[in-house]
Amino acid sequence: MHCTALSPALSSPSPAAGHAVNMARLTLLLMAACFLLQALSAHAITRHYKFNVVMRNMTRLCSTKPILTVNGKFPGPTLYAREGDNVLVKVVNHVAHNVTIHWHGVRQIRTGWYDGPAYITQCPIQPGSSFLYNFTITGQRGTLLWHAHINWLRATIHGAIVILPKLGVPYPFPAPHKEAVIVLGEWWKEDTETVINQAMQLGVGPNISDSHTINGHPGPLSECASSQDGFKLSVENGKTYMLRIINAALNDDLFFKVAGHELTVVEVDAVYTKPFKTDTLLITPGQTTNVLVRANQGAGRYLLSVSPFMDAPVQVDNKTGTATLHYANTVSSSMASLTLVKPPPQNATHIVSKFTDSLRSLNSKEYPANVPQTVDHSLLLTVGVGVNPCPSCINGTRVVGTINNVTFIMPSTPILQAHYYNIPGVFTEDFPATPLHKFNYTGSGPKNLQTMNGTRVYRLPYNASVQVVLQDTGIISPESHPIHLHGFNFFVVGKGVGNYNPRTSPSTFNLIDPIERNTIGVPTGGWTAIRFRSDNPGVWFMHCHFEVHTSWGLKMAFVVDNGKRPSETLIPPPKDLPQC
Repeated sequence: MHCTALSPALSSPSPAAGHAVNMARLTLLLMAACFLLQALSAHAITRHYKFNVVMRNMTRLCSTKPILTVNGKFPGPTLYAREGDNVLVKVVNHVAHNVTIHWHGVRQIRTGWYDGPAYITQCPIQPGSSFLYNFTITGQRGTLLWHAHINWLRATIHGAIVILPKLGVPYPFPAPHKEAVIVLGEWWKEDTETVINQAMQLGVGPNISDSHTINGHPGPLSECASSQDGFKLSVENGKTYMLRIINAALNDDLFFKVAGHELTVVEVDAVYTKPFKTDTLLITPGQTTNVLVRANQGAGRYLLSVSPFMDAPVQVDNKTGTATLHYANTVSSSMASLTLVKPPPQNATHIVSKFTDSLRSLNSKEYPANVPQTVDHSLLLTVGVGVNPCPSCINGTRVVGTINNVTFIMPSTPILQAHYYNIPGVFTEDFPATPLHKFNYTGSGPKNLQTMNGTRVYRLPYNASVQVVLQDTGIISPESHPIHLHGFNFFVVGKGVGNYNPRTSPSTFNLIDPIERNTIGVPTGGWTAIRFRSDNPGVWFMHCHFEVHTSWGLKMAFVVDNGKRPSETLIPPPKDLPQC
């Protein structure tokens, strides 16, 4: 219906004035109803995307190699939607690798078949095949990301998800003049699949990356670069810009800075925050952060920097990726002075703590923080590494990842299919809720560093309130871990240094306005407590978002039962679900 087609009735002649007035009122009512229907339908449209997974040659750091891409782009295309939209993405695999795509942070309410982690919710999309992902953006607005979720393919198969508010709904902060997507990443000169495969065969850690990147480029200060290389952000003096920043790196927590400019944080992981100002962001792999930047400096160019954070004796890529912010009134961009920025020290724990302590949910009437005040299921999960025998490995052993001393073994049949069809022998429901062996978790660890192998899950009833304490361990070395939970947002109600104490630690919890996220960095030698409600039936992966740790087995899954109503029940699998 076109609402303007009704407007001529307002001026149509009539012998009876009263009749004309009634007709005019009726027409106005019809027009109002029509516009309302259009507005409502505009709030929930279906958006169609096609992702062709193809190989492309890319040159970085004076070296060219073929990489896996979506639609030939690195980073891949940005997926735009509004809150409430239905999104259809047809993924076509034109390469020799198996592929899946994960929509990181999208709640996937009742649509776990489309979540994307290989062998957890689906078989991979095999070469020459395709799969139509079909999900609805429910109760979310902000920045998320999509990426491959099999092996290390997400090194180059990744991109942004921008979820705009519903039409007519403003941001809860001053609207920016313009917005820009900034994807942080890593670049290897080697093929990343070769890197991890060799490391797994030898039982040692993989080679670190050769550079950090901003929107796919190491930047103007990198090896072989000119002053004009890399991503450029153009701004006008006096205007405010919103940067949607995503950490798509495989293995590094990252600092982000803009020379000479303050950053106002307004959202993380597609959740609005109480705004606060800082000059340094800390973003772990899988996290997103939206900031406002006021262009209030003089003409010229200003450096953007991305550098690693690591406060443990673990080797990381120490290269700083760069880009430039350009003022529009700069006479010549090639000759303009470049204002540099000094990255934080690599082990700047105090900067990280200050940043994470500043994050609070907006907790307004429109965007409340519905924190579970009671707990039905309480879990204490140790996260770290162990050492298992490996006769073929270089040292006779291999380093493995572990949660509660269980190293997760990927099945050959997806767990969601096994759960839905009651297929026996794929997984067991005996994942321990607490460590089977108690020890000084943040100390040097027990003498026996061997772990148990298994495809173990933890079962939850529908709509239970769940508390999970994630406890780092000091086995081999303490280290921070960015833990990502699929299918849910959670509230970060507490964190601390050392071992979690169930008697005293809860007294420090924030149950009023804790930050709400889908990925959280567990501090080195410390713990983090999260709470969520198990209101999404299906199978939901939880793992470290350092890809090396996921490869080593630092992962597990929750099986969440259906509720009593159809609206609380996992939908049936799609007909084109890939087969193994």
